[in-house]
Amino acid sequence: MFRNIQQKNAKLLLCIAALLILSALFFYNRYAQKQEQLVIRLGLFSGSNWNVPSGDSYAAIDNAIKNFENIHPNVKITYVSGIRKQDYAEWLAEKVLDGSEPDIFMVLSDDFNLYSAMGLLQNLDTLAESDPSFDTDAYYPASLDYGQYKHSQYALPFESVPTLMFVNKTLLARENIAIPENGWTWQDFIDICRRVTKDTDDDGVPDQFGYYDYTWQQAAASNGMQLFRDDGKFSYFADSKMAETLKFMIDLKKTNMGHTVTAKDFDMGNVAFRPFTFAEYRTYKPYPWRIKKYSSFEWDCIEMPAGPSGSNTSELNTLLIGMSSRSSHKKMAWEFLKELCYSGKTQRFLPSVSQGVPVIKAAAESDEARQALLYDAPGDEKMNLSIISNIMQSAVSPPKFQKYSLAMLMADSEIKKIIDEIIPFNNALNKIQKKINDFLQN
Repeated sequence: MFRNIQQKNAKLLLCIAALLILSALFFYNRYAQKQEQLVIRLGLFSGSNWNVPSGDSYAAIDNAIKNFENIHPNVKITYVSGIRKQDYAEWLAEKVLDGSEPDIFMVLSDDFNLYSAMGLLQNLDTLAESDPSFDTDAYYPASLDYGQYKHSQYALPFESVPTLMFVNKTLLARENIAIPENGWTWQDFIDICRRVTKDTDDDGVPDQFGYYDYTWQQAAASNGMQLFRDDGKFSYFADSKMAETLKFMIDLKKTNMGHTVTAKDFDMGNVAFRPFTFAEYRTYKPYPWRIKKYSSFEWDCIEMPAGPSGSNTSELNTLLIGMSSRSSHKKMAWEFLKELCYSGKTQRFLPSVSQGVPVIKAAAESDEARQALLYDAPGDEKMNLSIISNIMQSAVSPPKFQKYSLAMLMADSEIKKIIDEIIPFNNALNKIQKKINDFLQN
């Protein structure tokens, strides 16, 4: 009997020892997991990148973080909330100066060329090329190109907005003019502007107009004009396509009969056409913003008019996300960057919480995107999703070189003088090209 008691006690001690060992292993594993948790810091701003009213600007990001952390339980994504877009550039610059910038961060258009040139942004070419799960062909070309500098990828696109042409349907109907069909041209545009511009109250002053806020840059894009050589060392302002563009802009301006058309004219429904971003279309088309903004007339958006040497091409604006070249966690930062900018799940979710277009073609053309884009759109004014896909497919992004912004400011100042006929057209473009080239090459 004594022997049986000894055996039972031994078994009990063995069980207790086993439980203690298992408990120790459990708590050690929990401790080890906690110690090994990797933190990826994300830099972003609140509100819309497209300067329109926005709801929960963190919804898409938070959704992506949740998806990513579920797959990677040892990774924690953190970010500072409440940074306004107008304060973001300064906030990020301060972080860069003291070497504490986030691992990945949103890159404003005005900062991309500078950060790429100074080496702050990680060149993503090697990461992308060595990743069999990543395919650049999944993107709309112009969206992906937006994050390239000197033919290398320094940021990935998160979402894009193309420029569309707003059409005042009420005004055109009143003048018995049909809404332009896809493939419409500069000639169609200027013909309609001439027809609708008039003095409707017989006071001797025109009060109805063809267009507002259409720029020579938009016209150049739709006329197939390449303004700069890829390396940013030479410009093409003396090209015949540019001459066509400015002659058209001079004729178009004359349709306003000397009147300076204002935003008030447009808001009151007295203007037929105005370029709009897709984000503005998404914001001001549905209730309640439609009622607050443009409720006195019916409107819709179509493609931009095509020039004689171009097509119905739109300018594209894109929100980029890049990786710090000083990040200590580049492998995992790349994985999260893909979750934001490449994952079909995240990209399909975007249209339901944001005003932009997904940059992944399959996501933009998905059923989820279609439902989100058509949600609450009034009656027969629902934009055909295939039109947006076509516009995105043919859109163009601005050149990427360090002096681009200053070169465009210089060119814009001189070109406006030509359009306003302050300086003669003859030989003016050659002079502008020489002036810009001197600036680019010095």
